[in-house]
Amino acid sequence: MADHADGPLLSTPLTDLHRELGARLVPFAGYEMPVQYPAGIIAEHSHTREKAGLFDVSHMGQAWLVGPDHETTARALEAMVPSDVAVLKPGRQRYTVLLNAEGGIVDDLMVARPQGAENEGRLFLVVNASRKAVDYALIAANLPDNVKLEVIEDRALIALQGPMAAEVMAAHAPAAADMAFMGVAQMEFDGIAVYVSRSGYTGEDGYEISVPAGAAEPLARALLADERVAPIGLGARDSLRLEAGLCLYGHDLDETTSPVEGAITFVLQKRRKEEANFPGAARILSELADGPSRVRVGLTLAGRAPAREGAEIRAADGAVIGVLTSGGFAPTLGAPIAMGYVDPAHAAVGTPVKLVVRGRELEASVAEMPFVPQRYHRKPSA
Repeated sequence: MADHADGPLLSTPLTDLHRELGARLVPFAGYEMPVQYPAGIIAEHSHTREKAGLFDVSHMGQAWLVGPDHETTARALEAMVPSDVAVLKPGRQRYTVLLNAEGGIVDDLMVARPQGAENEGRLFLVVNASRKAVDYALIAANLPDNVKLEVIEDRALIALQGPMAAEVMAAHAPAAADMAFMGVAQMEFDGIAVYVSRSGYTGEDGYEISVPAGAAEPLARALLADERVAPIGLGARDSLRLEAGLCLYGHDLDETTSPVEGAITFVLQKRRKEEANFPGAARILSELADGPSRVRVGLTLAGRAPAREGAEIRAADGAVIGVLTSGGFAPTLGAPIAMGYVDPAHAAVGTPVKLVVRGRELEASVAEMPFVPQRYHRKPSA
C-alpha cells in the first residue's frame, strides 16, 4: 500500500491518543498512523494472538451504496465484482474484489447488508485507504441512476482482535457475543450507537467497530482500560496478517492480478461464474478452466534471515520462476515466512526454491497457508 507523497498527512480521530500512548507515527496511505508502541512489534503481535489487540483502522474508506431495494443495489455492485451480492442475507457481509475490464483487482473490500427495514436497499462498503479515491470514482461512474454512492466522512473504524476479544467486547456491547463470523449488526457500546462486524485482518476472532468520529476516543479508552487489551500498530498488523495468509493490496494484489492468480477464488460464487457477466470474466473463467500463468503461494525459509518484497524466486536449477510480494519474521513461529507468485509448475506444497536476498540465495520451500491456524468464530451448523 503506497504512501501519499503529496500534501499534508491526514489524522484519524485517535491520533492524539496514539501520541499519548507513545506510538511511533509514520506516513501510511496519506495518514499519520502508529507503526508501533513502546512494547514493540513482537510484543504487540504476541499480545493479539494471546489476548486482545486494539487497532485504529480509521484510515480505511467507509461508504454506503443506496438503492430502492436490495436486489437493485446488489445487482449494481455485481456489475463491478465477481461475487454473489444478491444472495447476501440481512446481517451478513462478504469479502469481494473490484475488477477492471481485464479481470485485474482494483481493490479488495468488504460488503455488508445491514439488518432492519430502514436499511432496505443499503449496502455498507469498507475499502482500502490507499484506494479510496480510485474505488469511489470507479463505483460512482458505473452505477445506474437509481443507485447512489454515499461516502462516509464522519466515522472512525476500530478493530478489536484476539481470542479474548469477544469477552472484552461483551462487557460493553452484550449483543456482540452472539454474533457469528462475518455477521454485522447495529448495537450500543456503553450507550454509543455503533455498527459492528465480527471479522478482522489477523486470523483471530474479533470485531471491527464503526463509530461516530467524536465517540471514537471514549470507545477506544474504554477498551484499553481492560488489562486484556493493548494498542497495536501497523507493524504487528502486517506480521499478523502475513501469518494468517491474508493479502495486502498493492503488494500481494494489484490491477494486474486476477482472483485466480491471487488464490482467492472463493470470491467467485456459482451463479456469477455461470452468468459470466462481471468485468474480465473471459480471462478469469479461462484461468479457472486451464490454470493461470502464475499463482500466489506461501513460502517458509530454512534459516533465520527474512526475505522481503521484491526478492527474486528461483527454482532449484537456478531458473527465475517468480517474485516475493510479502515477507517478514513470523513471531508465532519464530521463523521467517513469505508470500509470492510462481509459475504453476513450482506451486506444489513442498517444492524447494531459492530466494535471492542482496545477491545471496536463501533456501526455502512452498508451504501451506495460513502459516498459523485461523481462529475465526464459527458457529456449528444448526
